[in-house]
Amino acid sequence: MPYLRPGFPELRGPGVFHILLNIIAPVFLIGLVGFVWARRGHSFDTNQVGALVVNLGAPCMVLDTLSSMEIGPSAFGAIVLASALCHAAFFLGGWALLRAIRQPVGAYLPGLVFGNTGNLGLPLCLFAFGEVGLSIAMSYFVLSTILLFTLSPQFATGKVSLAVLPKTPVVWALALALALMFTGTPLPEWLKRAVHLLGGMMIPLMLLSLGVSLAGLKLHSLKVGAALAAVRLGMGTAVGFAVAALLGLEGVERGVVVLSSAMPVAVFSYLFAVRYRRQPDEVASMVILSTALSFLTLPLLLAVLL
Repeated sequence: MPYLRPGFPELRGPGVFHILLNIIAPVFLIGLVGFVWARRGHSFDTNQVGALVVNLGAPCMVLDTLSSMEIGPSAFGAIVLASALCHAAFFLGGWALLRAIRQPVGAYLPGLVFGNTGNLGLPLCLFAFGEVGLSIAMSYFVLSTILLFTLSPQFATGKVSLAVLPKTPVVWALALALALMFTGTPLPEWLKRAVHLLGGMMIPLMLLSLGVSLAGLKLHSLKVGAALAAVRLGMGTAVGFAVAALLGLEGVERGVVVLSSAMPVAVFSYLFAVRYRRQPDEVASMVILSTALSFLTLPLLLAVLL
């Protein structure tokens, strides 16, 4: 693919471990704040916070990020195709596994399908591959976000309907962001600043909600979560390499697709589990344990890719 230059000049040697620490440690720290908050007996309405994040925070973050990106249509389309193939493989593999081990598909499938390609994947790709890597990672993230907000509720309820698309705020935000991106039209400065501030609330609120849930987590709920956390990381890495080879991706494109696919369980999977009452404690353990394990697996993966 001639539209991207190969090479990974930004990260080499022991700096990889320092960057991973700077990315992952804040995730645990904010979750710990929520944990302590709940342990001290303070109130926290997880359902209301989740609705606020899904309906306002996430759309604003997507609009703010994508509207300021510059990437060609050919590059965007190639990585969106890779993202589609990866998510299809995650869906089929996760569904078959959960059916085989007789675990509830509606509860655990979103965690196996959707990785944390946003608040962990995007900065990691930026640090590893520079601005080009961030642009490619956003292309992967676009489709992942659409699928996350449209399919996760359907996994939980067992009802498949495309009627949810026009009712999903993040879909409209993505459509507007892509229109602005491909026409080169910037948001008015006053609106861009407001959208930026609103989008900035998403990640802290998600992680606080996660910490609040973990405050009441029982030890027995860790068993399934730990096993599925390991599956998510292993399956994600294998699928990423396979799709990159299938499409002939090289250099930066290959590195970003593999890294994005190998991300731990998305925090949003926990919020949907809370909203639809689908084993939220077990899903919370999937998020935390897969993120903890990724602190060990991502340095090894970067060593291979770099």
